[in-house]
Amino acid sequence: MNKKRPRWVFGYGSLMWNPGFAAPETLRARLHGWHRAFCIYSEHYRGTPETPGLILGLLPGGSCRGIAHRLPAQQYDDVRRYLRVREIENDGVYEEDIRPVHLADGRTVAALVYLADRKHRQFAGKLAMAKALRVIRQGRGATGSNLDYLRHTQAHLVALGLRDRALEELVGRASRQRR
Repeated sequence: MNKKRPRWVFGYGSLMWNPGFAAPETLRARLHGWHRAFCIYSEHYRGTPETPGLILGLLPGGSCRGIAHRLPAQQYDDVRRYLRVREIENDGVYEEDIRPVHLADGRTVAALVYLADRKHRQFAGKLAMAKALRVIRQGRGATGSNLDYLRHTQAHLVALGLRDRALEELVGRASRQRR
C-alpha cells in the first residue's frame, strides 16, 4: 500500500453521494476500527454558528461500511487540494489520515479517511437520540438542510445494499416526528 500518495478516499457520509470529483472507480468498502456517528456540530455546511447542525464523523471502534473512490491520476493534486479544503480547512473538524480499507472486490488499499477531531470545539460526541434529532432538524447551512443530509446518506446506503441501524433509527424517528 502506498502511504505517501494514497490512490483512494473512503466515503461514509456526503462523500458517498456527493464526492465533488469524477472518480474513475467506486466500490463498496469497509473501514475496520472506526464507526460512523453524528458527532460533530456543523457551523457551515449543515448549520450556522447560531444554529448548528450535526454531521457525521468517524469514531474509534467497530467498523464502517461505505464506499471508496479511486482518485483520478490526471487530476490527483487538484482533487487532493479540493478534499483538503472541503474536509479540513473549512471548519477544521476532521483529521486526515491514511488507513487500510477493504474493497468489495477483495483488495485492501491505502485510503484517505477523515476522522472526527475529538479535541475540536465543534466535537459533540455521542448525543442522546432526542438531542441529536433536535439539532439535525434545526440545521440548515451552505449546502442545505441537515435533515436532507441524514436522508441522503441513509438512502445511499440502502441503494448500496448496506445497513446502518443508527441512521435507520434517526431517519425513522425524524419521519414520525414530521407527521
